[in-house]
Amino acid sequence: MTALQHSMPVPPGSWLGMVGGGQLGRMFCHAAQSLGYKVAVLDPAAGCPAGVVADRHIQAAYDDPAALELLGSLCAAVSTEFENVPADSLRRLARHCAVSPSGDAVAVVQDRILEKAFITQAGVPVAPYCAVTDRAHIVQAPDNLFPGILKAARLGYDGKGQARVSSRDAALEAFDAFGGVPCVLEAMLPLADEISVVMARGYDDACVVYTPAHNEHRDGILAVSTVDPVAVQSRQALYAQAAQAAQRIAGQLDYRGVLCVEFFILEDGSLVANEIAPRPHNSGHHTINACVSSQFEQQVRVMAGLPLGSAHSHSASVMLNILGDLWFDAAGNMREPDWAGVLGFDHAHLHLYGKAEARKGRKMGHITVTGATLDQAREQAAGVARVLGLAYS
Repeated sequence: MTALQHSMPVPPGSWLGMVGGGQLGRMFCHAAQSLGYKVAVLDPAAGCPAGVVADRHIQAAYDDPAALELLGSLCAAVSTEFENVPADSLRRLARHCAVSPSGDAVAVVQDRILEKAFITQAGVPVAPYCAVTDRAHIVQAPDNLFPGILKAARLGYDGKGQARVSSRDAALEAFDAFGGVPCVLEAMLPLADEISVVMARGYDDACVVYTPAHNEHRDGILAVSTVDPVAVQSRQALYAQAAQAAQRIAGQLDYRGVLCVEFFILEDGSLVANEIAPRPHNSGHHTINACVSSQFEQQVRVMAGLPLGSAHSHSASVMLNILGDLWFDAAGNMREPDWAGVLGFDHAHLHLYGKAEARKGRKMGHITVTGATLDQAREQAAGVARVLGLAYS
């Protein structure tokens, strides 16, 4: 029995399932509950951000057979909030209920070697790269891959499992440091900008695409996302190319749900795909406050077989990521950030994820600053950053 054979639409009052209890699952719970659904979350951690707001928390491993049986039997539809959930768990759930995205789609995306090959096969450009499964592949790699970035093929995110390598010897050293696990070696390209396209695709093949977000990363973690609806006019060709590429990838993956494709814009103006995230994305958090329908509401709509909402941006926005570093002063002492100061800005929207412990580098929340124009949003975002001591330009 496939997801398409399940009864759609799923009426409010029904149970929807989420594999993963992080902040993305938490925001999904809020969206699903606002539409009248009950949510069951499967996550092994007690007190996880999604588990504490869900209607039911099934505390078990992601591959626990009994827990998967319970979740699949309880829920009409299930989704996931992170790409490293075992693909076989999603396939097992699909025996009982609708699952979006499918285990087969997630299996491609959670392996960088498969992902790069798939994107290329879909006709979307990527940076020059080679798969690395032993040291000989680095020794034989083309010279144009140096300087480059060596990325572990699996379980890497937020800059983890990645190393910049200036030479072949540096790549060999990094490969050994990673324990010789399969990797991708890709060339470092002359970048002008980074954008991400968040989109949703339903079971009826309908798609909606949000205005691309321009992203700034620090230490491999997204720090700032900026969205300017007015810029669609001046960047129409570029944005259209990115949207078409994302939809092509989703179509060839037979993807159902919310998907993000990250792109590099090179100095010559060309576009190359970096990676796919088979879930709502950090760079799409602005959609909660700046768009007609948020990425999390779209996730619910796909799962329930409902019409997709509008992806129209009614405001310009700047999203600031809040890491656990803000809870520590210069001397390393813990203190609470000045949230009252943040909320003194009338277009600042604070979202904290309910995590019990602040740690450096840990995502604790985000702030979206909206405005009628991007200049207005940026002015208040700069003020928010000053209050918190965040780097912002």
